[in-house]
Amino acid sequence: MSTEPLTAERILEATEEVLRRHGPAKATVVDVARQLGVSHGSVYRHFRTKSALREAVTKRWLDRTTRELSSIADDEPKDAEAALRAWLAGLFEAKRRKAGDDPQLFATYEVLLAENSAVVEEHITELVAQIEQIVHWGVERGQFTALGPDPQVARAVFDATSRFHDPAYAPQWLKPEILVEFEAVVDLVLGGLRLLDRI
Repeated sequence: MSTEPLTAERILEATEEVLRRHGPAKATVVDVARQLGVSHGSVYRHFRTKSALREAVTKRWLDRTTRELSSIADDEPKDAEAALRAWLAGLFEAKRRKAGDDPQLFATYEVLLAENSAVVEEHITELVAQIEQIVHWGVERGQFTALGPDPQVARAVFDATSRFHDPAYAPQWLKPEILVEFEAVVDLVLGGLRLLDRI
């Protein structure tokens, strides 16, 4: 048995490793406990059910991306267009990295994402809120035109670029021309946000 204190974070790290090794269909709480050198009852003291554990590990995985992007969204930029471009590129890069660096774990998380739609919706809400903040600054500074309420515009930006962050499109992210296609879509979105300034 392990003498290191058992924390939720240690359990989530071990769960990720077990999922990588066994996949979502075969991974069990007993496997996680074995990985940690503790009883499965100890794991259940932190996460009441297997479902709660899988939900927590999914949230942890998604939260990494939210945190990476928050540094762009949290600091008021002088140039909102450059900030939004950097944010969208950061989101695309984070998703591509997850899909490319560890395809087996990425495939595992695709299964978990389907199981935990509430966690996914919360993640999307957080990402759209970050876009909304950048759009708001752009409108305040006169760099973007107010095309509607900021939340609607932010969601439209998110949806318009979904090909570059929705896991369903992951196989396309390996195409050699994908970065050119990404830039073309971002140029179009940013052009739309500036459009009325030129009319």
